[in-house]
Amino acid sequence: MIYVVIGFLWLAICLYVILGGADFGAGIVELFTKKKSRHKTKEIMYQSIAPVWEANHMWLIIAIVILFVGFPEIYTTMSTYLHIPLVLMLVGIIARGTAFTFRNYDAVKDDWQVLYTLIFYYASLLTPFFLGLIAAATVSQSINPDATTFLDLYIFSWLNWFGIAVGLFTIALCAYLASIFSLRETRDKADLDLMIKKSKQTMIFVVITGALVFFTAYISNIPLVTWVFSKPLGIMSIAFATIALGLIFRAMKQRKLLPVRALAGFQVIMILVAATYQHNPDIILLANGNHLSLLEHVAAPKTISALAWALMLGSLFILPFLFYLMFSFSRLRK
Repeated sequence: MIYVVIGFLWLAICLYVILGGADFGAGIVELFTKKKSRHKTKEIMYQSIAPVWEANHMWLIIAIVILFVGFPEIYTTMSTYLHIPLVLMLVGIIARGTAFTFRNYDAVKDDWQVLYTLIFYYASLLTPFFLGLIAAATVSQSINPDATTFLDLYIFSWLNWFGIAVGLFTIALCAYLASIFSLRETRDKADLDLMIKKSKQTMIFVVITGALVFFTAYISNIPLVTWVFSKPLGIMSIAFATIALGLIFRAMKQRKLLPVRALAGFQVIMILVAATYQHNPDIILLANGNHLSLLEHVAAPKTISALAWALMLGSLFILPFLFYLMFSFSRLRK
């Protein structure tokens, strides 16, 4: 049953990065669009994230519940040493969702719309940045339970150059996903050309920030290159992600947009596999040389069994209705 729970944990993380990433990316792409094209970009992005923007945080909640119930020591470590970026990320999620709602559905259109829009933009930008900081902290061996000062325990456990680079990479990845997901929401050639241009720009940003991640890992003595390229699985993951990028370019050139979302989601999964498979199932690497493992630091067997059954039964209700939600929005746009 433990592998069922771990499987659902990784599924929730992957779906949140893909769907939530595209959601956050909508605000990022709109923020970095020229003012003359911003209104059109807003309309396209709204159509793109409409099926998932209220539902995508469900995957984050599922991941948190799995950690809390099934891996309490891992949950405690993260919520203790990373509580500052976690709180900032949650504040960003709440602020962004609230601003999006009032910006689009407020009965009165006045100067407050400007404030709602700014909150939406910068919450969309900062939330994935803190998500990247958190992810980097779990593998950078920066969490030091033996530290004796506040800064070492609760600030430098996540605030470092590698974490900043991963945060920027996460922002780029979210913008890329949003741009790719929006291609099928365009109504005419001009809109499609605009979003293809945005997709290519965000691709460049992903490559640059990805290189920055490897550079900061090198100067921080984090063996990221070894993790990714020392075994066939990592090399194959990067190769598949690169091939998927080429297929996306080809689909955009031929204006065949049906597979681009699946290919972009596949790319994200390959990136996650390449970055994590080497130290899996160790989910947190500590500065003192210890680690927290999904197989070793686990709840009682009866708890894991009950959690696994709850996840399997719950998925029978959640997944079909999620697909129906996306299908309904797709039919509505026709």
